[in-house]
Formats: sequence, structure tokens, C-alpha cells
Amino acid sequence: MNERRQVEVGRLGAAHGVRGWLRVSSYTDPPQRLFEWKRWFVGDREMTVLEARPVPGRGGNGWIARLEGVEERDAASRLTGAMVLVDRADLPPTEGREHYRDDLVGFAVKNLEGVGLGVVDHFIDTPANAVMVIKGEREHLVPVTSQHLREVRKEDRALVVDWPEDF
Repeated sequence: MNERRQVEVGRLGAAHGVRGWLRVSSYTDPPQRLFEWKRWFVGDREMTVLEARPVPGRGGNGWIARLEGVEERDAASRLTGAMVLVDRADLPPTEGREHYRDDLVGFAVKNLEGVGLGVVDHFIDTPANAVMVIKGEREHLVPVTSQHLREVRKEDRALVVDWPEDF
């Protein structure tokens, strides 16, 4: 069985103008890396990125894109909120402290005191940074920063975080 594994690398926002352009939120670092992949999976469709450009004054993550087959505002509006996925095999390998969030889902999480907090369920994007949602006896929302995410042990599928058990 050759099941394709896809990773969410962005999300489509509202229509921009009347010619089918869409706002795009990028989850890549740097944000423009999202447009290196010309083939996106949006819903159940494979789509080709025709053009992309930054939106002035949006602080680096304000982008718009035009996709093949989306030529007017109504068609673009139907895609609002859709995930932008790419094949995991198309992503470059990570180095050092780099990790794809999708690869960390399911990792067991302990704090510096060795207390198990649960398992990484998913991530939330906030204006400041991404946040890990850890589900265990209770839910923990831990910012994904070097201050809080202290160690990633890929071979053990485990994370160590600087986060109190009762917070």
C-alpha cells in the first residue's frame, strides 16, 4: 500500500480582489518557502500555484496567491479556510533543532522534573508563535519556543519541555 503522507504547510484565507487571488497564511520558516512548492493539495484537489506575492504592510506573513482553475472571487471564496498540504516526501530534510510540527504529533511529553504531561495532539498558530496542544490527564498549551521546548528525542518519540505540571 503506497499511501501518500501529506503535511499542512499553510492555510487559505479570504478572497483578495475579483480575479481569484487568495490570502495565504504560511506555516513555513521563512514564510515565502511555501511558494517553493508549485503543487499544493487543497481539499481533495491537486492545485498548481501560478503566482504569489507579498501584501505590503503585513509583516512578512501577508501573502496572496493565484491558483490554476481559480479565476474569480466566488471560486476563491469557496476555498477560504482550506488547508494547504504538500507531500511529506517533497519537504527538505531537517537539520539541528529544526523539526516539522507534523512529525512531532504523537510524541510523549515530559517536563524537566520528569512528570509526563501527555502526548502532542496538534498545534495552534498564534501571532507570537506556534503552541503545542498536549493531551493527557489535562490539556496543556505549551509555546513552541527554545525557552519551553528543551529537547526533541526523535528516536524515542519524546519531548522534554520546561512547563509546570499544574499550569
